[in-house]
Amino acid sequence: MAAKLKKGDTVIVLTGKDKGKTGEIVSVDPKAGKAVVDGLNIAIRHTRQTQTSQGGRMPKALPMDLSNLAFVDANGKPTRVGFRMEGDKKVRYAKTTGDVIDA
Repeated sequence: MAAKLKKGDTVIVLTGKDKGKTGEIVSVDPKAGKAVVDGLNIAIRHTRQTQTSQGGRMPKALPMDLSNLAFVDANGKPTRVGFRMEGDKKVRYAKTTGDVIDA
């Protein structure tokens, strides 16, 4: 299946503890259907001290399901992403406004 959400997209969270918050996608795992959003879905992870890094309780952004995320269009509203052909190139577009996402 084609990637509707990609690294660098601005998304809004639809469900869960961070509902309504927006952020940028840092990484996507298409096989698992999950994405890591910068600053959202934060959990505390305990790390052991090593010679190079200080140990302690470190906040870490955990992956969230792609179905709980929606692309933010030019108006700042959540939208679904569709595909269409423009000339001989396949492009993503916002379904609410019809604007092309990738140029």
